Amino acid sequence: MKPQRLTIASGLAQSFSARHDMAPNVNNRWHYHDELELIYIKNGSGTQFVGDSISQFNDGDVVLVGSNLPHFWQFDEHYFSECTSRSADVYVVHFAKDFWGNSFLNLPENQDLNRIIDQSRLGIRVTGSTAVVVAQLIIDTVEANGARKIINLMEALLQISKCKEVNYLVSLGFQPDFQETERDRIQSIYNYTILNYRKKIELAEIAGIAKISRNSFCKFFKSRTGKTYSLFTNEIRVGHACRLLIEKKMSVKEICYECGFYNFASFHKCFKDITGKTPLQYQKSFEPA
Repeated sequence: MKPQRLTIASGLAQSFSARHDMAPNVNNRWHYHDELELIYIKNGSGTQFVGDSISQFNDGDVVLVGSNLPHFWQFDEHYFSECTSRSADVYVVHFAKDFWGNSFLNLPENQDLNRIIDQSRLGIRVTGSTAVVVAQLIIDTVEANGARKIINLMEALLQISKCKEVNYLVSLGFQPDFQETERDRIQSIYNYTILNYRKKIELAEIAGIAKISRNSFCKFFKSRTGKTYSLFTNEIRVGHACRLLIEKKMSVKEICYECGFYNFASFHKCFKDITGKTPLQYQKSFEPA
């Protein structure tokens, strides 16, 4: 799945883009852009893809995505149903690193701002009480006019820079700036895996998709993503299992087989290794207190 390069329009009267989306399919595809992206999902759930990270997203999530880091948010299927009572509600800000001016980030007072912009290359999910503060600042940025718009964005980034409760989404080994041939190869692997993770994908099969030998494939994928292909595939399967556990429409054993696992013990171990919880513990964590 080759990421599409998007050009973000800010408008003649604005130095960066800040908008409020109510549809689940806005830029709902694997893409990247020069601008950093700060997103607040007020209402929404589904699967979040950032670099080589795949995880569940839910109401209240706040994420900062770095420049040219491939990403997309795939909303759950019920958001696209005509009978659904839920709608997406997303606030998103796109801004170039240097929209303040080339020398602004080099000012000694802006070390924290410069640092968080640099760290955004790993993708940052903000959690805890800071996420609530940053979420409101994102809304304020979208709704404000004039200089206040810039001040709100700057304050949101500074709050993230001071936050101790952040999760870095992308592995240190991930390299978004592949050569063109490597980028096509990686995206072909991603695309095929996302479409076929419910079945057992043989090494020779995925190596054929990448158009390299089996031995070369293992080294290539690990060097470009920082993880084995087996772990990557299991993360996709567990991410799908998380959604199904929350929906509670299937038993845990049914979910095991639906997500491409052929052994319940293996599913149980893999799920706990990736999420830190058993499937039932994960499911119960979403039950009302």
